Amino acid sequence: MAGIFKVFLLLAVMVCISYAQHNESGQQCLCQRVRSRLATKVKEIQIYQATIFCDRVEIVVTDQSGRRFCLNPKLKAIQKLLSNMMAKQNPSSTTSIPASTSAARI
Repeated sequence: MAGIFKVFLLLAVMVCISYAQHNESGQQCLCQRVRSRLATKVKEIQIYQATIFCDRVEIVVTDQSGRRFCLNPKLKAIQKLLSNMMAKQNPSSTTSIPASTSAARI
């Protein structure tokens, strides 16, 4: 009887672990928290497209002092800021951001 109990206990633990991993999809993302506005001078902006490890687009900003933080890519103000920066960086090009990491230096 004790052997059956151990098997059921092991199965329960495996189900709990797999359920926890399933709920944490996208937890390998760089940005756990995002800011809604840009308050400091920007040195570099990196844009990470969605992958199998992280199911969302991430915008990582490095300020002049070297601190890194994330911006919310869904906000219109952030989208407008990025559009303006990309237009300044490539005035003759109208292509979109490639699937890999993009970085803009200011």
